[in-house]
Parts: sequence; C-alpha cells; structure tokens
Amino acid sequence: MDVQENIINKVAQSGLISFDLAELYPQGERVLYDMKDNLFHGLILKEKDFREFVKEHNWASYTDKHVAIVCSTDAIVPTWAYMLLANKLSPFAKTVVFGDLNILETILFEREIEHLDMEKYRDQRVVIKGCGDIAIPVSAYVQLTVKLTGVVKSIMYGEPCSTVPIYKRRD
Repeated sequence: MDVQENIINKVAQSGLISFDLAELYPQGERVLYDMKDNLFHGLILKEKDFREFVKEHNWASYTDKHVAIVCSTDAIVPTWAYMLLANKLSPFAKTVVFGDLNILETILFEREIEHLDMEKYRDQRVVIKGCGDIAIPVSAYVQLTVKLTGVVKSIMYGEPCSTVPIYKRRD
C-alpha cells in the first residue's frame, strides 16, 4: 500500500478561507518629507524662503511615491505650510498624508480594506494570516476584523493549521 494514499489534507478540507493582508500591500516607495529641512536654524519657518523653495523644488521626483509629511523638530509650523506642500506633491505622488511613515502605512491599508468586496466572505470561516515578510500595521487587522464581523461565520487569526479564535457568529 502506498503511504501517499493515506495522507489527508484536513486544512484543505476544512472550508477555511485564508486572508493574507500582505496581498493588499500597496506598491510604491514610501517617502518621509520632514519639514525640519525647511526651517531656519531648525526652529522657524521663514515664509519668503519657504515659498521660494516650494517654487524651485523638483516635485516630479515624488512621482508615484507615497509621501508622509512631518516636522520632526519641536517647532511651530503653520498649517498653510503643510497645505502648500500637499498642493505641490499631489499632482505627482500616489498618496500624500500628514504624519509619519506608520500613519502613512495605516492609511494605505485602510484605503485598500475599505474597497474590499465583503460579499465573497459572507457566511464563510476566515483565517486572517498572522505573519509574513511584509509588516502589516495592527490597525489593518483591526479594520479588517470590523468589516468581516458583520458578514462571516467565524474569524480566526494565525495559520489554518494553528489558529486563535477571534469571532464566531451565534446562529
């Protein structure tokens, strides 16, 4: 008797749908634009100098990139300065957000999750994959769980062979 005949893939027969958030990873380079580089002595934004910089800077270098705008120093930067940067970046960058790279990643995943068709998960048992090569923000797991909760039969976290139960609908 062939040993191969007795091997049964119980994971494949379980009817579980595996959801890998890494598949939603938006392609494109992530860039942090730090306003500290535009400050005089790292403290003050001089409007005339800043406007000259904005006028002369090569904004096309941000083409197809995801850009997060921050000021990493303890300086008071007027809101209009961030708005001016956003205005110049928006024709070129795929994404422009105010915040650090973690906030950028959170927003990118939120947008992807928001556009998911939840109907294909209706009444299904879903395992949200827990680890991989791409760092997924915790916020993406939270948002996906919220979206799936009203639709699926159950949600688990981990791998199909070793899961942590998250939600089970009471029928």
